[in-house]
Amino acid sequence: MSTAVSATTHDSTTHDTTAHDTLAHAARPARRATAGLVEIHGVHKSFGTLEVLRDVSLTVPPGSVTVVLGPSGSGKSTLLRAINHLEKVDQGFVSLDGALIGYRRKGSTLRELKEREILAQRTQIGFVFQGFNLFPHLTALENVVEAPVSAQRRRREDVEPEARALLERVGLADKADARPRQLSGGQQQRVAIARALALRPKVLLFDEPTSALDPELVGEVLEVIKDVASTGTTLVVVTHEIAFAREVADTVVFMDDGVVVEQGTPTEVLDHPRQDRTRAFLEKVL
Repeated sequence: MSTAVSATTHDSTTHDTTAHDTLAHAARPARRATAGLVEIHGVHKSFGTLEVLRDVSLTVPPGSVTVVLGPSGSGKSTLLRAINHLEKVDQGFVSLDGALIGYRRKGSTLRELKEREILAQRTQIGFVFQGFNLFPHLTALENVVEAPVSAQRRRREDVEPEARALLERVGLADKADARPRQLSGGQQQRVAIARALALRPKVLLFDEPTSALDPELVGEVLEVIKDVASTGTTLVVVTHEIAFAREVADTVVFMDDGVVVEQGTPTEVLDHPRQDRTRAFLEKVL
């Protein structure tokens, strides 16, 4: 797998680079028979003098479940936000099925896409936030319907039956007309998952989806995520739920201080970690 792109940002829209062979790999045509292949190559991200991601490279196969673990401040959430270009990277790049996310190649430079093009790409990458982020003035059904109608220009009369089916799938068919304030935290998060699925994304990102929930509500949300995982949608889940990672993940990634310390199967990383830092973290959380 390719490593870091040597890139320098000269303005808000351009990455300059001399790594022509690496860029050619990034900009190759979408592979046939793939859906949801995420490739992260040499990603760096800083906020001022704080380097949050340092040369992060990962490949997330289509249809797989990748769980990202690590202490607070390790760069997990920033990595998720870089995948769908909510955070612009300083170096490196992210691609989905071979297409660059947030940029297009022009010669030896990467130029940032226009906002409408970025928004169109994001409809392929669903994001479930830890804080739910539902529209408080809309019902559960309206929250699910809104994104496909506004972002994908689909007809409301076509989307609504699908939205009702998604609410039923997450166990909330009887809450279609309820507003967020009338729902528990677990119910709100399940609406958020239904909303993300309504876009029919290739990839679904979860940023600590249970961290804002009371302990007794965690299980109901994890069960919905397990159900989604069984459908073949590519999932990347940042979580502290070790039992969930052990049961559902194909790959577990442990991050610390902005780098990937190690990755492997749940058995490899959780039961037989190779790195001292991973072992120290797991001793505290298991």
